[in-house]
Amino acid sequence: MLDVESVLDLPDRPADLAGRAAAAWEAPLTLTTYEPLPPDRFPAYLDRRVYQGSSGRVYPLPFHHQIADEPHPREWRAVHLENEWLRVVVLPELGGRIHVARERGTGRDFFWTNPVIKPALVGLAGPWVAGGVELNWPQHHRPATYLPVDVEIEEEADGAVVVWCSDHDPFTRMKGMHGVRLRPGSAVLELAVRLYNRSELPQSFLWWANVAAKVDNHYQSFFPHDVTWVADHARRAVTAFPHADRPYYGVDYPALAASGGDRLDWYRNIPVPTSYMGLNSAEEFFGGYDHAAGLGFVHLADRALSPGKKQWTWGNAAFGHAWDANLADDGSHYVELMAGVFTDNQPDFALLAPGETKVFSQLWYPFRDVGPVDRATPDAAVRLERRDGTARVGVVVSRPLDDLTVTLTADGARPTADVVSADPTRPVLLERDVAAGTGPLTVTVTHGGRTLVAWTETPEGADRGPEPDPAEEPPAPEDIGTVEELALVAAHLDLYRHATRAPEPYWRAALDRDPGHVDSLVGLGRRAYAAGDAEEARDLLERAVGRLTRLHRSPRDTTALYLLGLAREALGDEVGAYAAYAQASWARAWRAPAGYRMARLDARAGRYADALGRLDDVRRTEPDHLQALALTVVCHGRLRRHDAAAAVLAAARSLDPLDAWLRHLDGRPATDDAQTLLDVAIELADVGEHDAALACLDEAEAREDHRPAGQTAVRPLLAYHRAHVLRLSGRPEEAAAERARAQGLDATWCFPGRLADVAVLREAADADPRDARARSLLGHWTYAAGRRADALALWRAAADLDPDDVVAWRNIGLAAVNHERDLATAADAYERACAAAPGDARLRYERDQLAALTGAAPAARLTRLLEPGAGALDRDDLAVEALHLMITVGRSAEALTILGGRRLHPWEGGEGQALLAWDRAHVHRALDALADGRAGDAVGHVRAALAPPPNLGEARHPLASTAHLHLLLGDALAAAGAHDGAADAWRTAADQRGDFVEMSTQEHGEQTFWTVLALRRLGRAAEADGLTAALRAYRDEFAAAVPRVDYFATSLPDLLLFEEDPLRVRDRRVLFLDAQLALLDGDPAGAGELLERPDLAASRHAADLRHAVSRGLDLTKEPA
Repeated sequence: MLDVESVLDLPDRPADLAGRAAAAWEAPLTLTTYEPLPPDRFPAYLDRRVYQGSSGRVYPLPFHHQIADEPHPREWRAVHLENEWLRVVVLPELGGRIHVARERGTGRDFFWTNPVIKPALVGLAGPWVAGGVELNWPQHHRPATYLPVDVEIEEEADGAVVVWCSDHDPFTRMKGMHGVRLRPGSAVLELAVRLYNRSELPQSFLWWANVAAKVDNHYQSFFPHDVTWVADHARRAVTAFPHADRPYYGVDYPALAASGGDRLDWYRNIPVPTSYMGLNSAEEFFGGYDHAAGLGFVHLADRALSPGKKQWTWGNAAFGHAWDANLADDGSHYVELMAGVFTDNQPDFALLAPGETKVFSQLWYPFRDVGPVDRATPDAAVRLERRDGTARVGVVVSRPLDDLTVTLTADGARPTADVVSADPTRPVLLERDVAAGTGPLTVTVTHGGRTLVAWTETPEGADRGPEPDPAEEPPAPEDIGTVEELALVAAHLDLYRHATRAPEPYWRAALDRDPGHVDSLVGLGRRAYAAGDAEEARDLLERAVGRLTRLHRSPRDTTALYLLGLAREALGDEVGAYAAYAQASWARAWRAPAGYRMARLDARAGRYADALGRLDDVRRTEPDHLQALALTVVCHGRLRRHDAAAAVLAAARSLDPLDAWLRHLDGRPATDDAQTLLDVAIELADVGEHDAALACLDEAEAREDHRPAGQTAVRPLLAYHRAHVLRLSGRPEEAAAERARAQGLDATWCFPGRLADVAVLREAADADPRDARARSLLGHWTYAAGRRADALALWRAAADLDPDDVVAWRNIGLAAVNHERDLATAADAYERACAAAPGDARLRYERDQLAALTGAAPAARLTRLLEPGAGALDRDDLAVEALHLMITVGRSAEALTILGGRRLHPWEGGEGQALLAWDRAHVHRALDALADGRAGDAVGHVRAALAPPPNLGEARHPLASTAHLHLLLGDALAAAGAHDGAADAWRTAADQRGDFVEMSTQEHGEQTFWTVLALRRLGRAAEADGLTAALRAYRDEFAAAVPRVDYFATSLPDLLLFEEDPLRVRDRRVLFLDAQLALLDGDPAGAGELLERPDLAASRHAADLRHAVSRGLDLTKEPA
């Protein structure tokens, strides 16, 4: 049974709120906390990183690589909500997540409350915490999950209390706001959400609420009965539910059916990290239940908006438990029961138009004692179970109800009705005799003549319906037959933020066939605008508009005209932009976005009455357009209509109490976040409010003194924006002085992220040919936008002007590899960077990774890493690399000493590096011991390898092959005279097929070699020969294939820094497989020649095999 008693002592409700049916207040919580170490000062682009199935680009956020080993007490800002039934705690400093959700009657937490804040490297930018409810948007996991939100407590007219949390997404600057609401007398925890696109472009987004549930062998997730099929990420695989009818995530579930191990709804049955998402349900609920504790919860949401129903687990095995331990200190295991809105899969994105608001609610309530429910509504849930001639009925309610009627009916039988009372802690439990052969039973729960919930049994063995088709990888552009399909594939890749497939080749292929294809021109034009290339965007979009308007001036879809207006405005052609916006506004879809852009231009020119007319029309189309409301206030103020402005502000407060621009106009503190204040200043400057913009920039600079760790620094950008506004105000001398000041400000973690930032940096660079800072910062953004050649030119100009710019030199090195494929230039740039910052461990790590690409000798690399002052063991990534090099050059004993005393922190998707070092060091020591006749020591080393210590932070994946280790264990036992044990170990190695490498299963690979040797040790020559032939065929097929990143990859750990030629990666692996096959063929000389080739200088596999051969281990024959 789980320990579900609360693990946190929460402060009492303040005395002045004691009499309220629902109350909310702020009171800090002191929690044991493991702090993230400061992020790297270098921009992390991670251009081709795959993260949760879509792009893992992290720019402009700084990237954290490490978490502190030791915790300390930290006082966290906390907002508490309480009514008769529930106590809830929200942590604003962690993305506004729900940390505690407690059932007050029992004092038990119905979501898992993590008693510590212990981030692991799971988040998009690094740190991520488990427990409670994480609110993920606009992608997974919330990019700002470890950053604060603005908070407002609201008391509503009916006595409900809401804690509103709001921020601007670091990537697109969209506004997300969620409100955690409790109503008097109700056990429903409500999440009210408002998502608003305050950018000028359509933006893709998803929303998942990730609820953590503490689990053990007694925990069962429940989905509606019509969920008979589930899919994994991107629908790349489908299986039946709850009984998996095929292997799923590499686990052969049908083979476990006899013991019930094929059921995916029980945590205990899932040994590996696994996601599944329900398909095609017409129901609005799902949840989880702990049978031992008798406690569960249910989630509800409008099916029309919220189809997503998902479970995720790290897996109930050592690998998953290691991750649980990385995230908690109390031994807890958990699953996430995730609810998606406007999405039913990951990745699965929807669109939010400029100025559009999407509004929705999600509900949860706890229940007890009845088991997983068969159907739920916001009012009640019911379970119906028939066993041994008895029907057992359980009813739970979300608020106290008297005179509740529970009716049980069956075909041909007289209904029974019970009138009962219930409340959220007292369920209704009834038993009724049911005659054998009675047809499906129906339970109906009514109150006051209204049906609260009803459920009819699903017959055993009911048809689960047709199997959904899994997703398919789109063909390459040259293999697609029609222009329309090319454009559809491009739109899909664009929408889904695909990490390794770009839409541009599909659009360009369409234009090769039809140079005027509108959708392709528009797609390329929009992407060019977003990348800061307004001239290219204008040219493409004018071509699109030319075709659209060739026959009539009012096309059905005016997207091209709207985007053309943006491009023209960016180029300073306000007259042309206005004309394009005007024509775009004729179509309903672009009426509000185009009208708002016209109103901005009107206000900027002082045409306030005209702007108000435009804004009225915008709000007729988008009544919740927050920027239109704010600009309306500005225009009324300029026309001295102060009462009208006050009325708009009053209405806006009730609509959104945390819009920063409206709060600023209302004279209230806008936000504590300097980046958000910069957003407001840009809005003000863009409509001609220069003095107000300058005041807002001053406020932002004051807030920058209290910037939270992990937030992008903004001080130099504030100065450049101030210079821009001063220039617009006719104050050129002050503008020049401000630009000069910007050049001397600390730019650590200053990563521009907006097109508006790009505009002021270009202006600064044009104004001062000696401004290195503007060029360097502009290069950061330009590289992230995909314009690598332009970025490299900017960084080189910056480095010429300021030779001590460490970040510019490092970025030159990075781009020289990834863009120019010039390793010599990259090496020189890294030397310049390291000379300027000799103690920077991250720089040394990257320089070493470059050295590995160039084929540098491991001994030389290690010597450089261990230079005095290099900090080789200060960082996990650098330390693990140094440990591997130590093992390769024969210092495995030293590596083991370090590994045994150091806490390491893996990152999700990159697991295995520390474990591999542990394995390699023990294998090398075991081989040395065998060569020296110390068989007992060899046995000890291999057994230690098979039982890695917790301080590594990771454990072996259940599907990972241990053939190498068990082969060596058998050899060591045989040398020690333990022949039965040796045979057992060899059999374990011989029975293993395939491997789990880089987060995917493989039928054959480097471990197959060791399985062949084990088969030979056992005298199973025919099997060994067959497997050798299969390995050779795999090698040939692999060598002939064009290397491509898996389209459906969920995580790709190696695509983090330098982009290596995939052909070279393929050929290197083929070379190693050739060496293994040569040894199996009895050609050690040929194998040795292959293993010594320069291409394998950095290969750990090759180093290990060379060591095995050098220590005299017979790798080809059966032992005598």
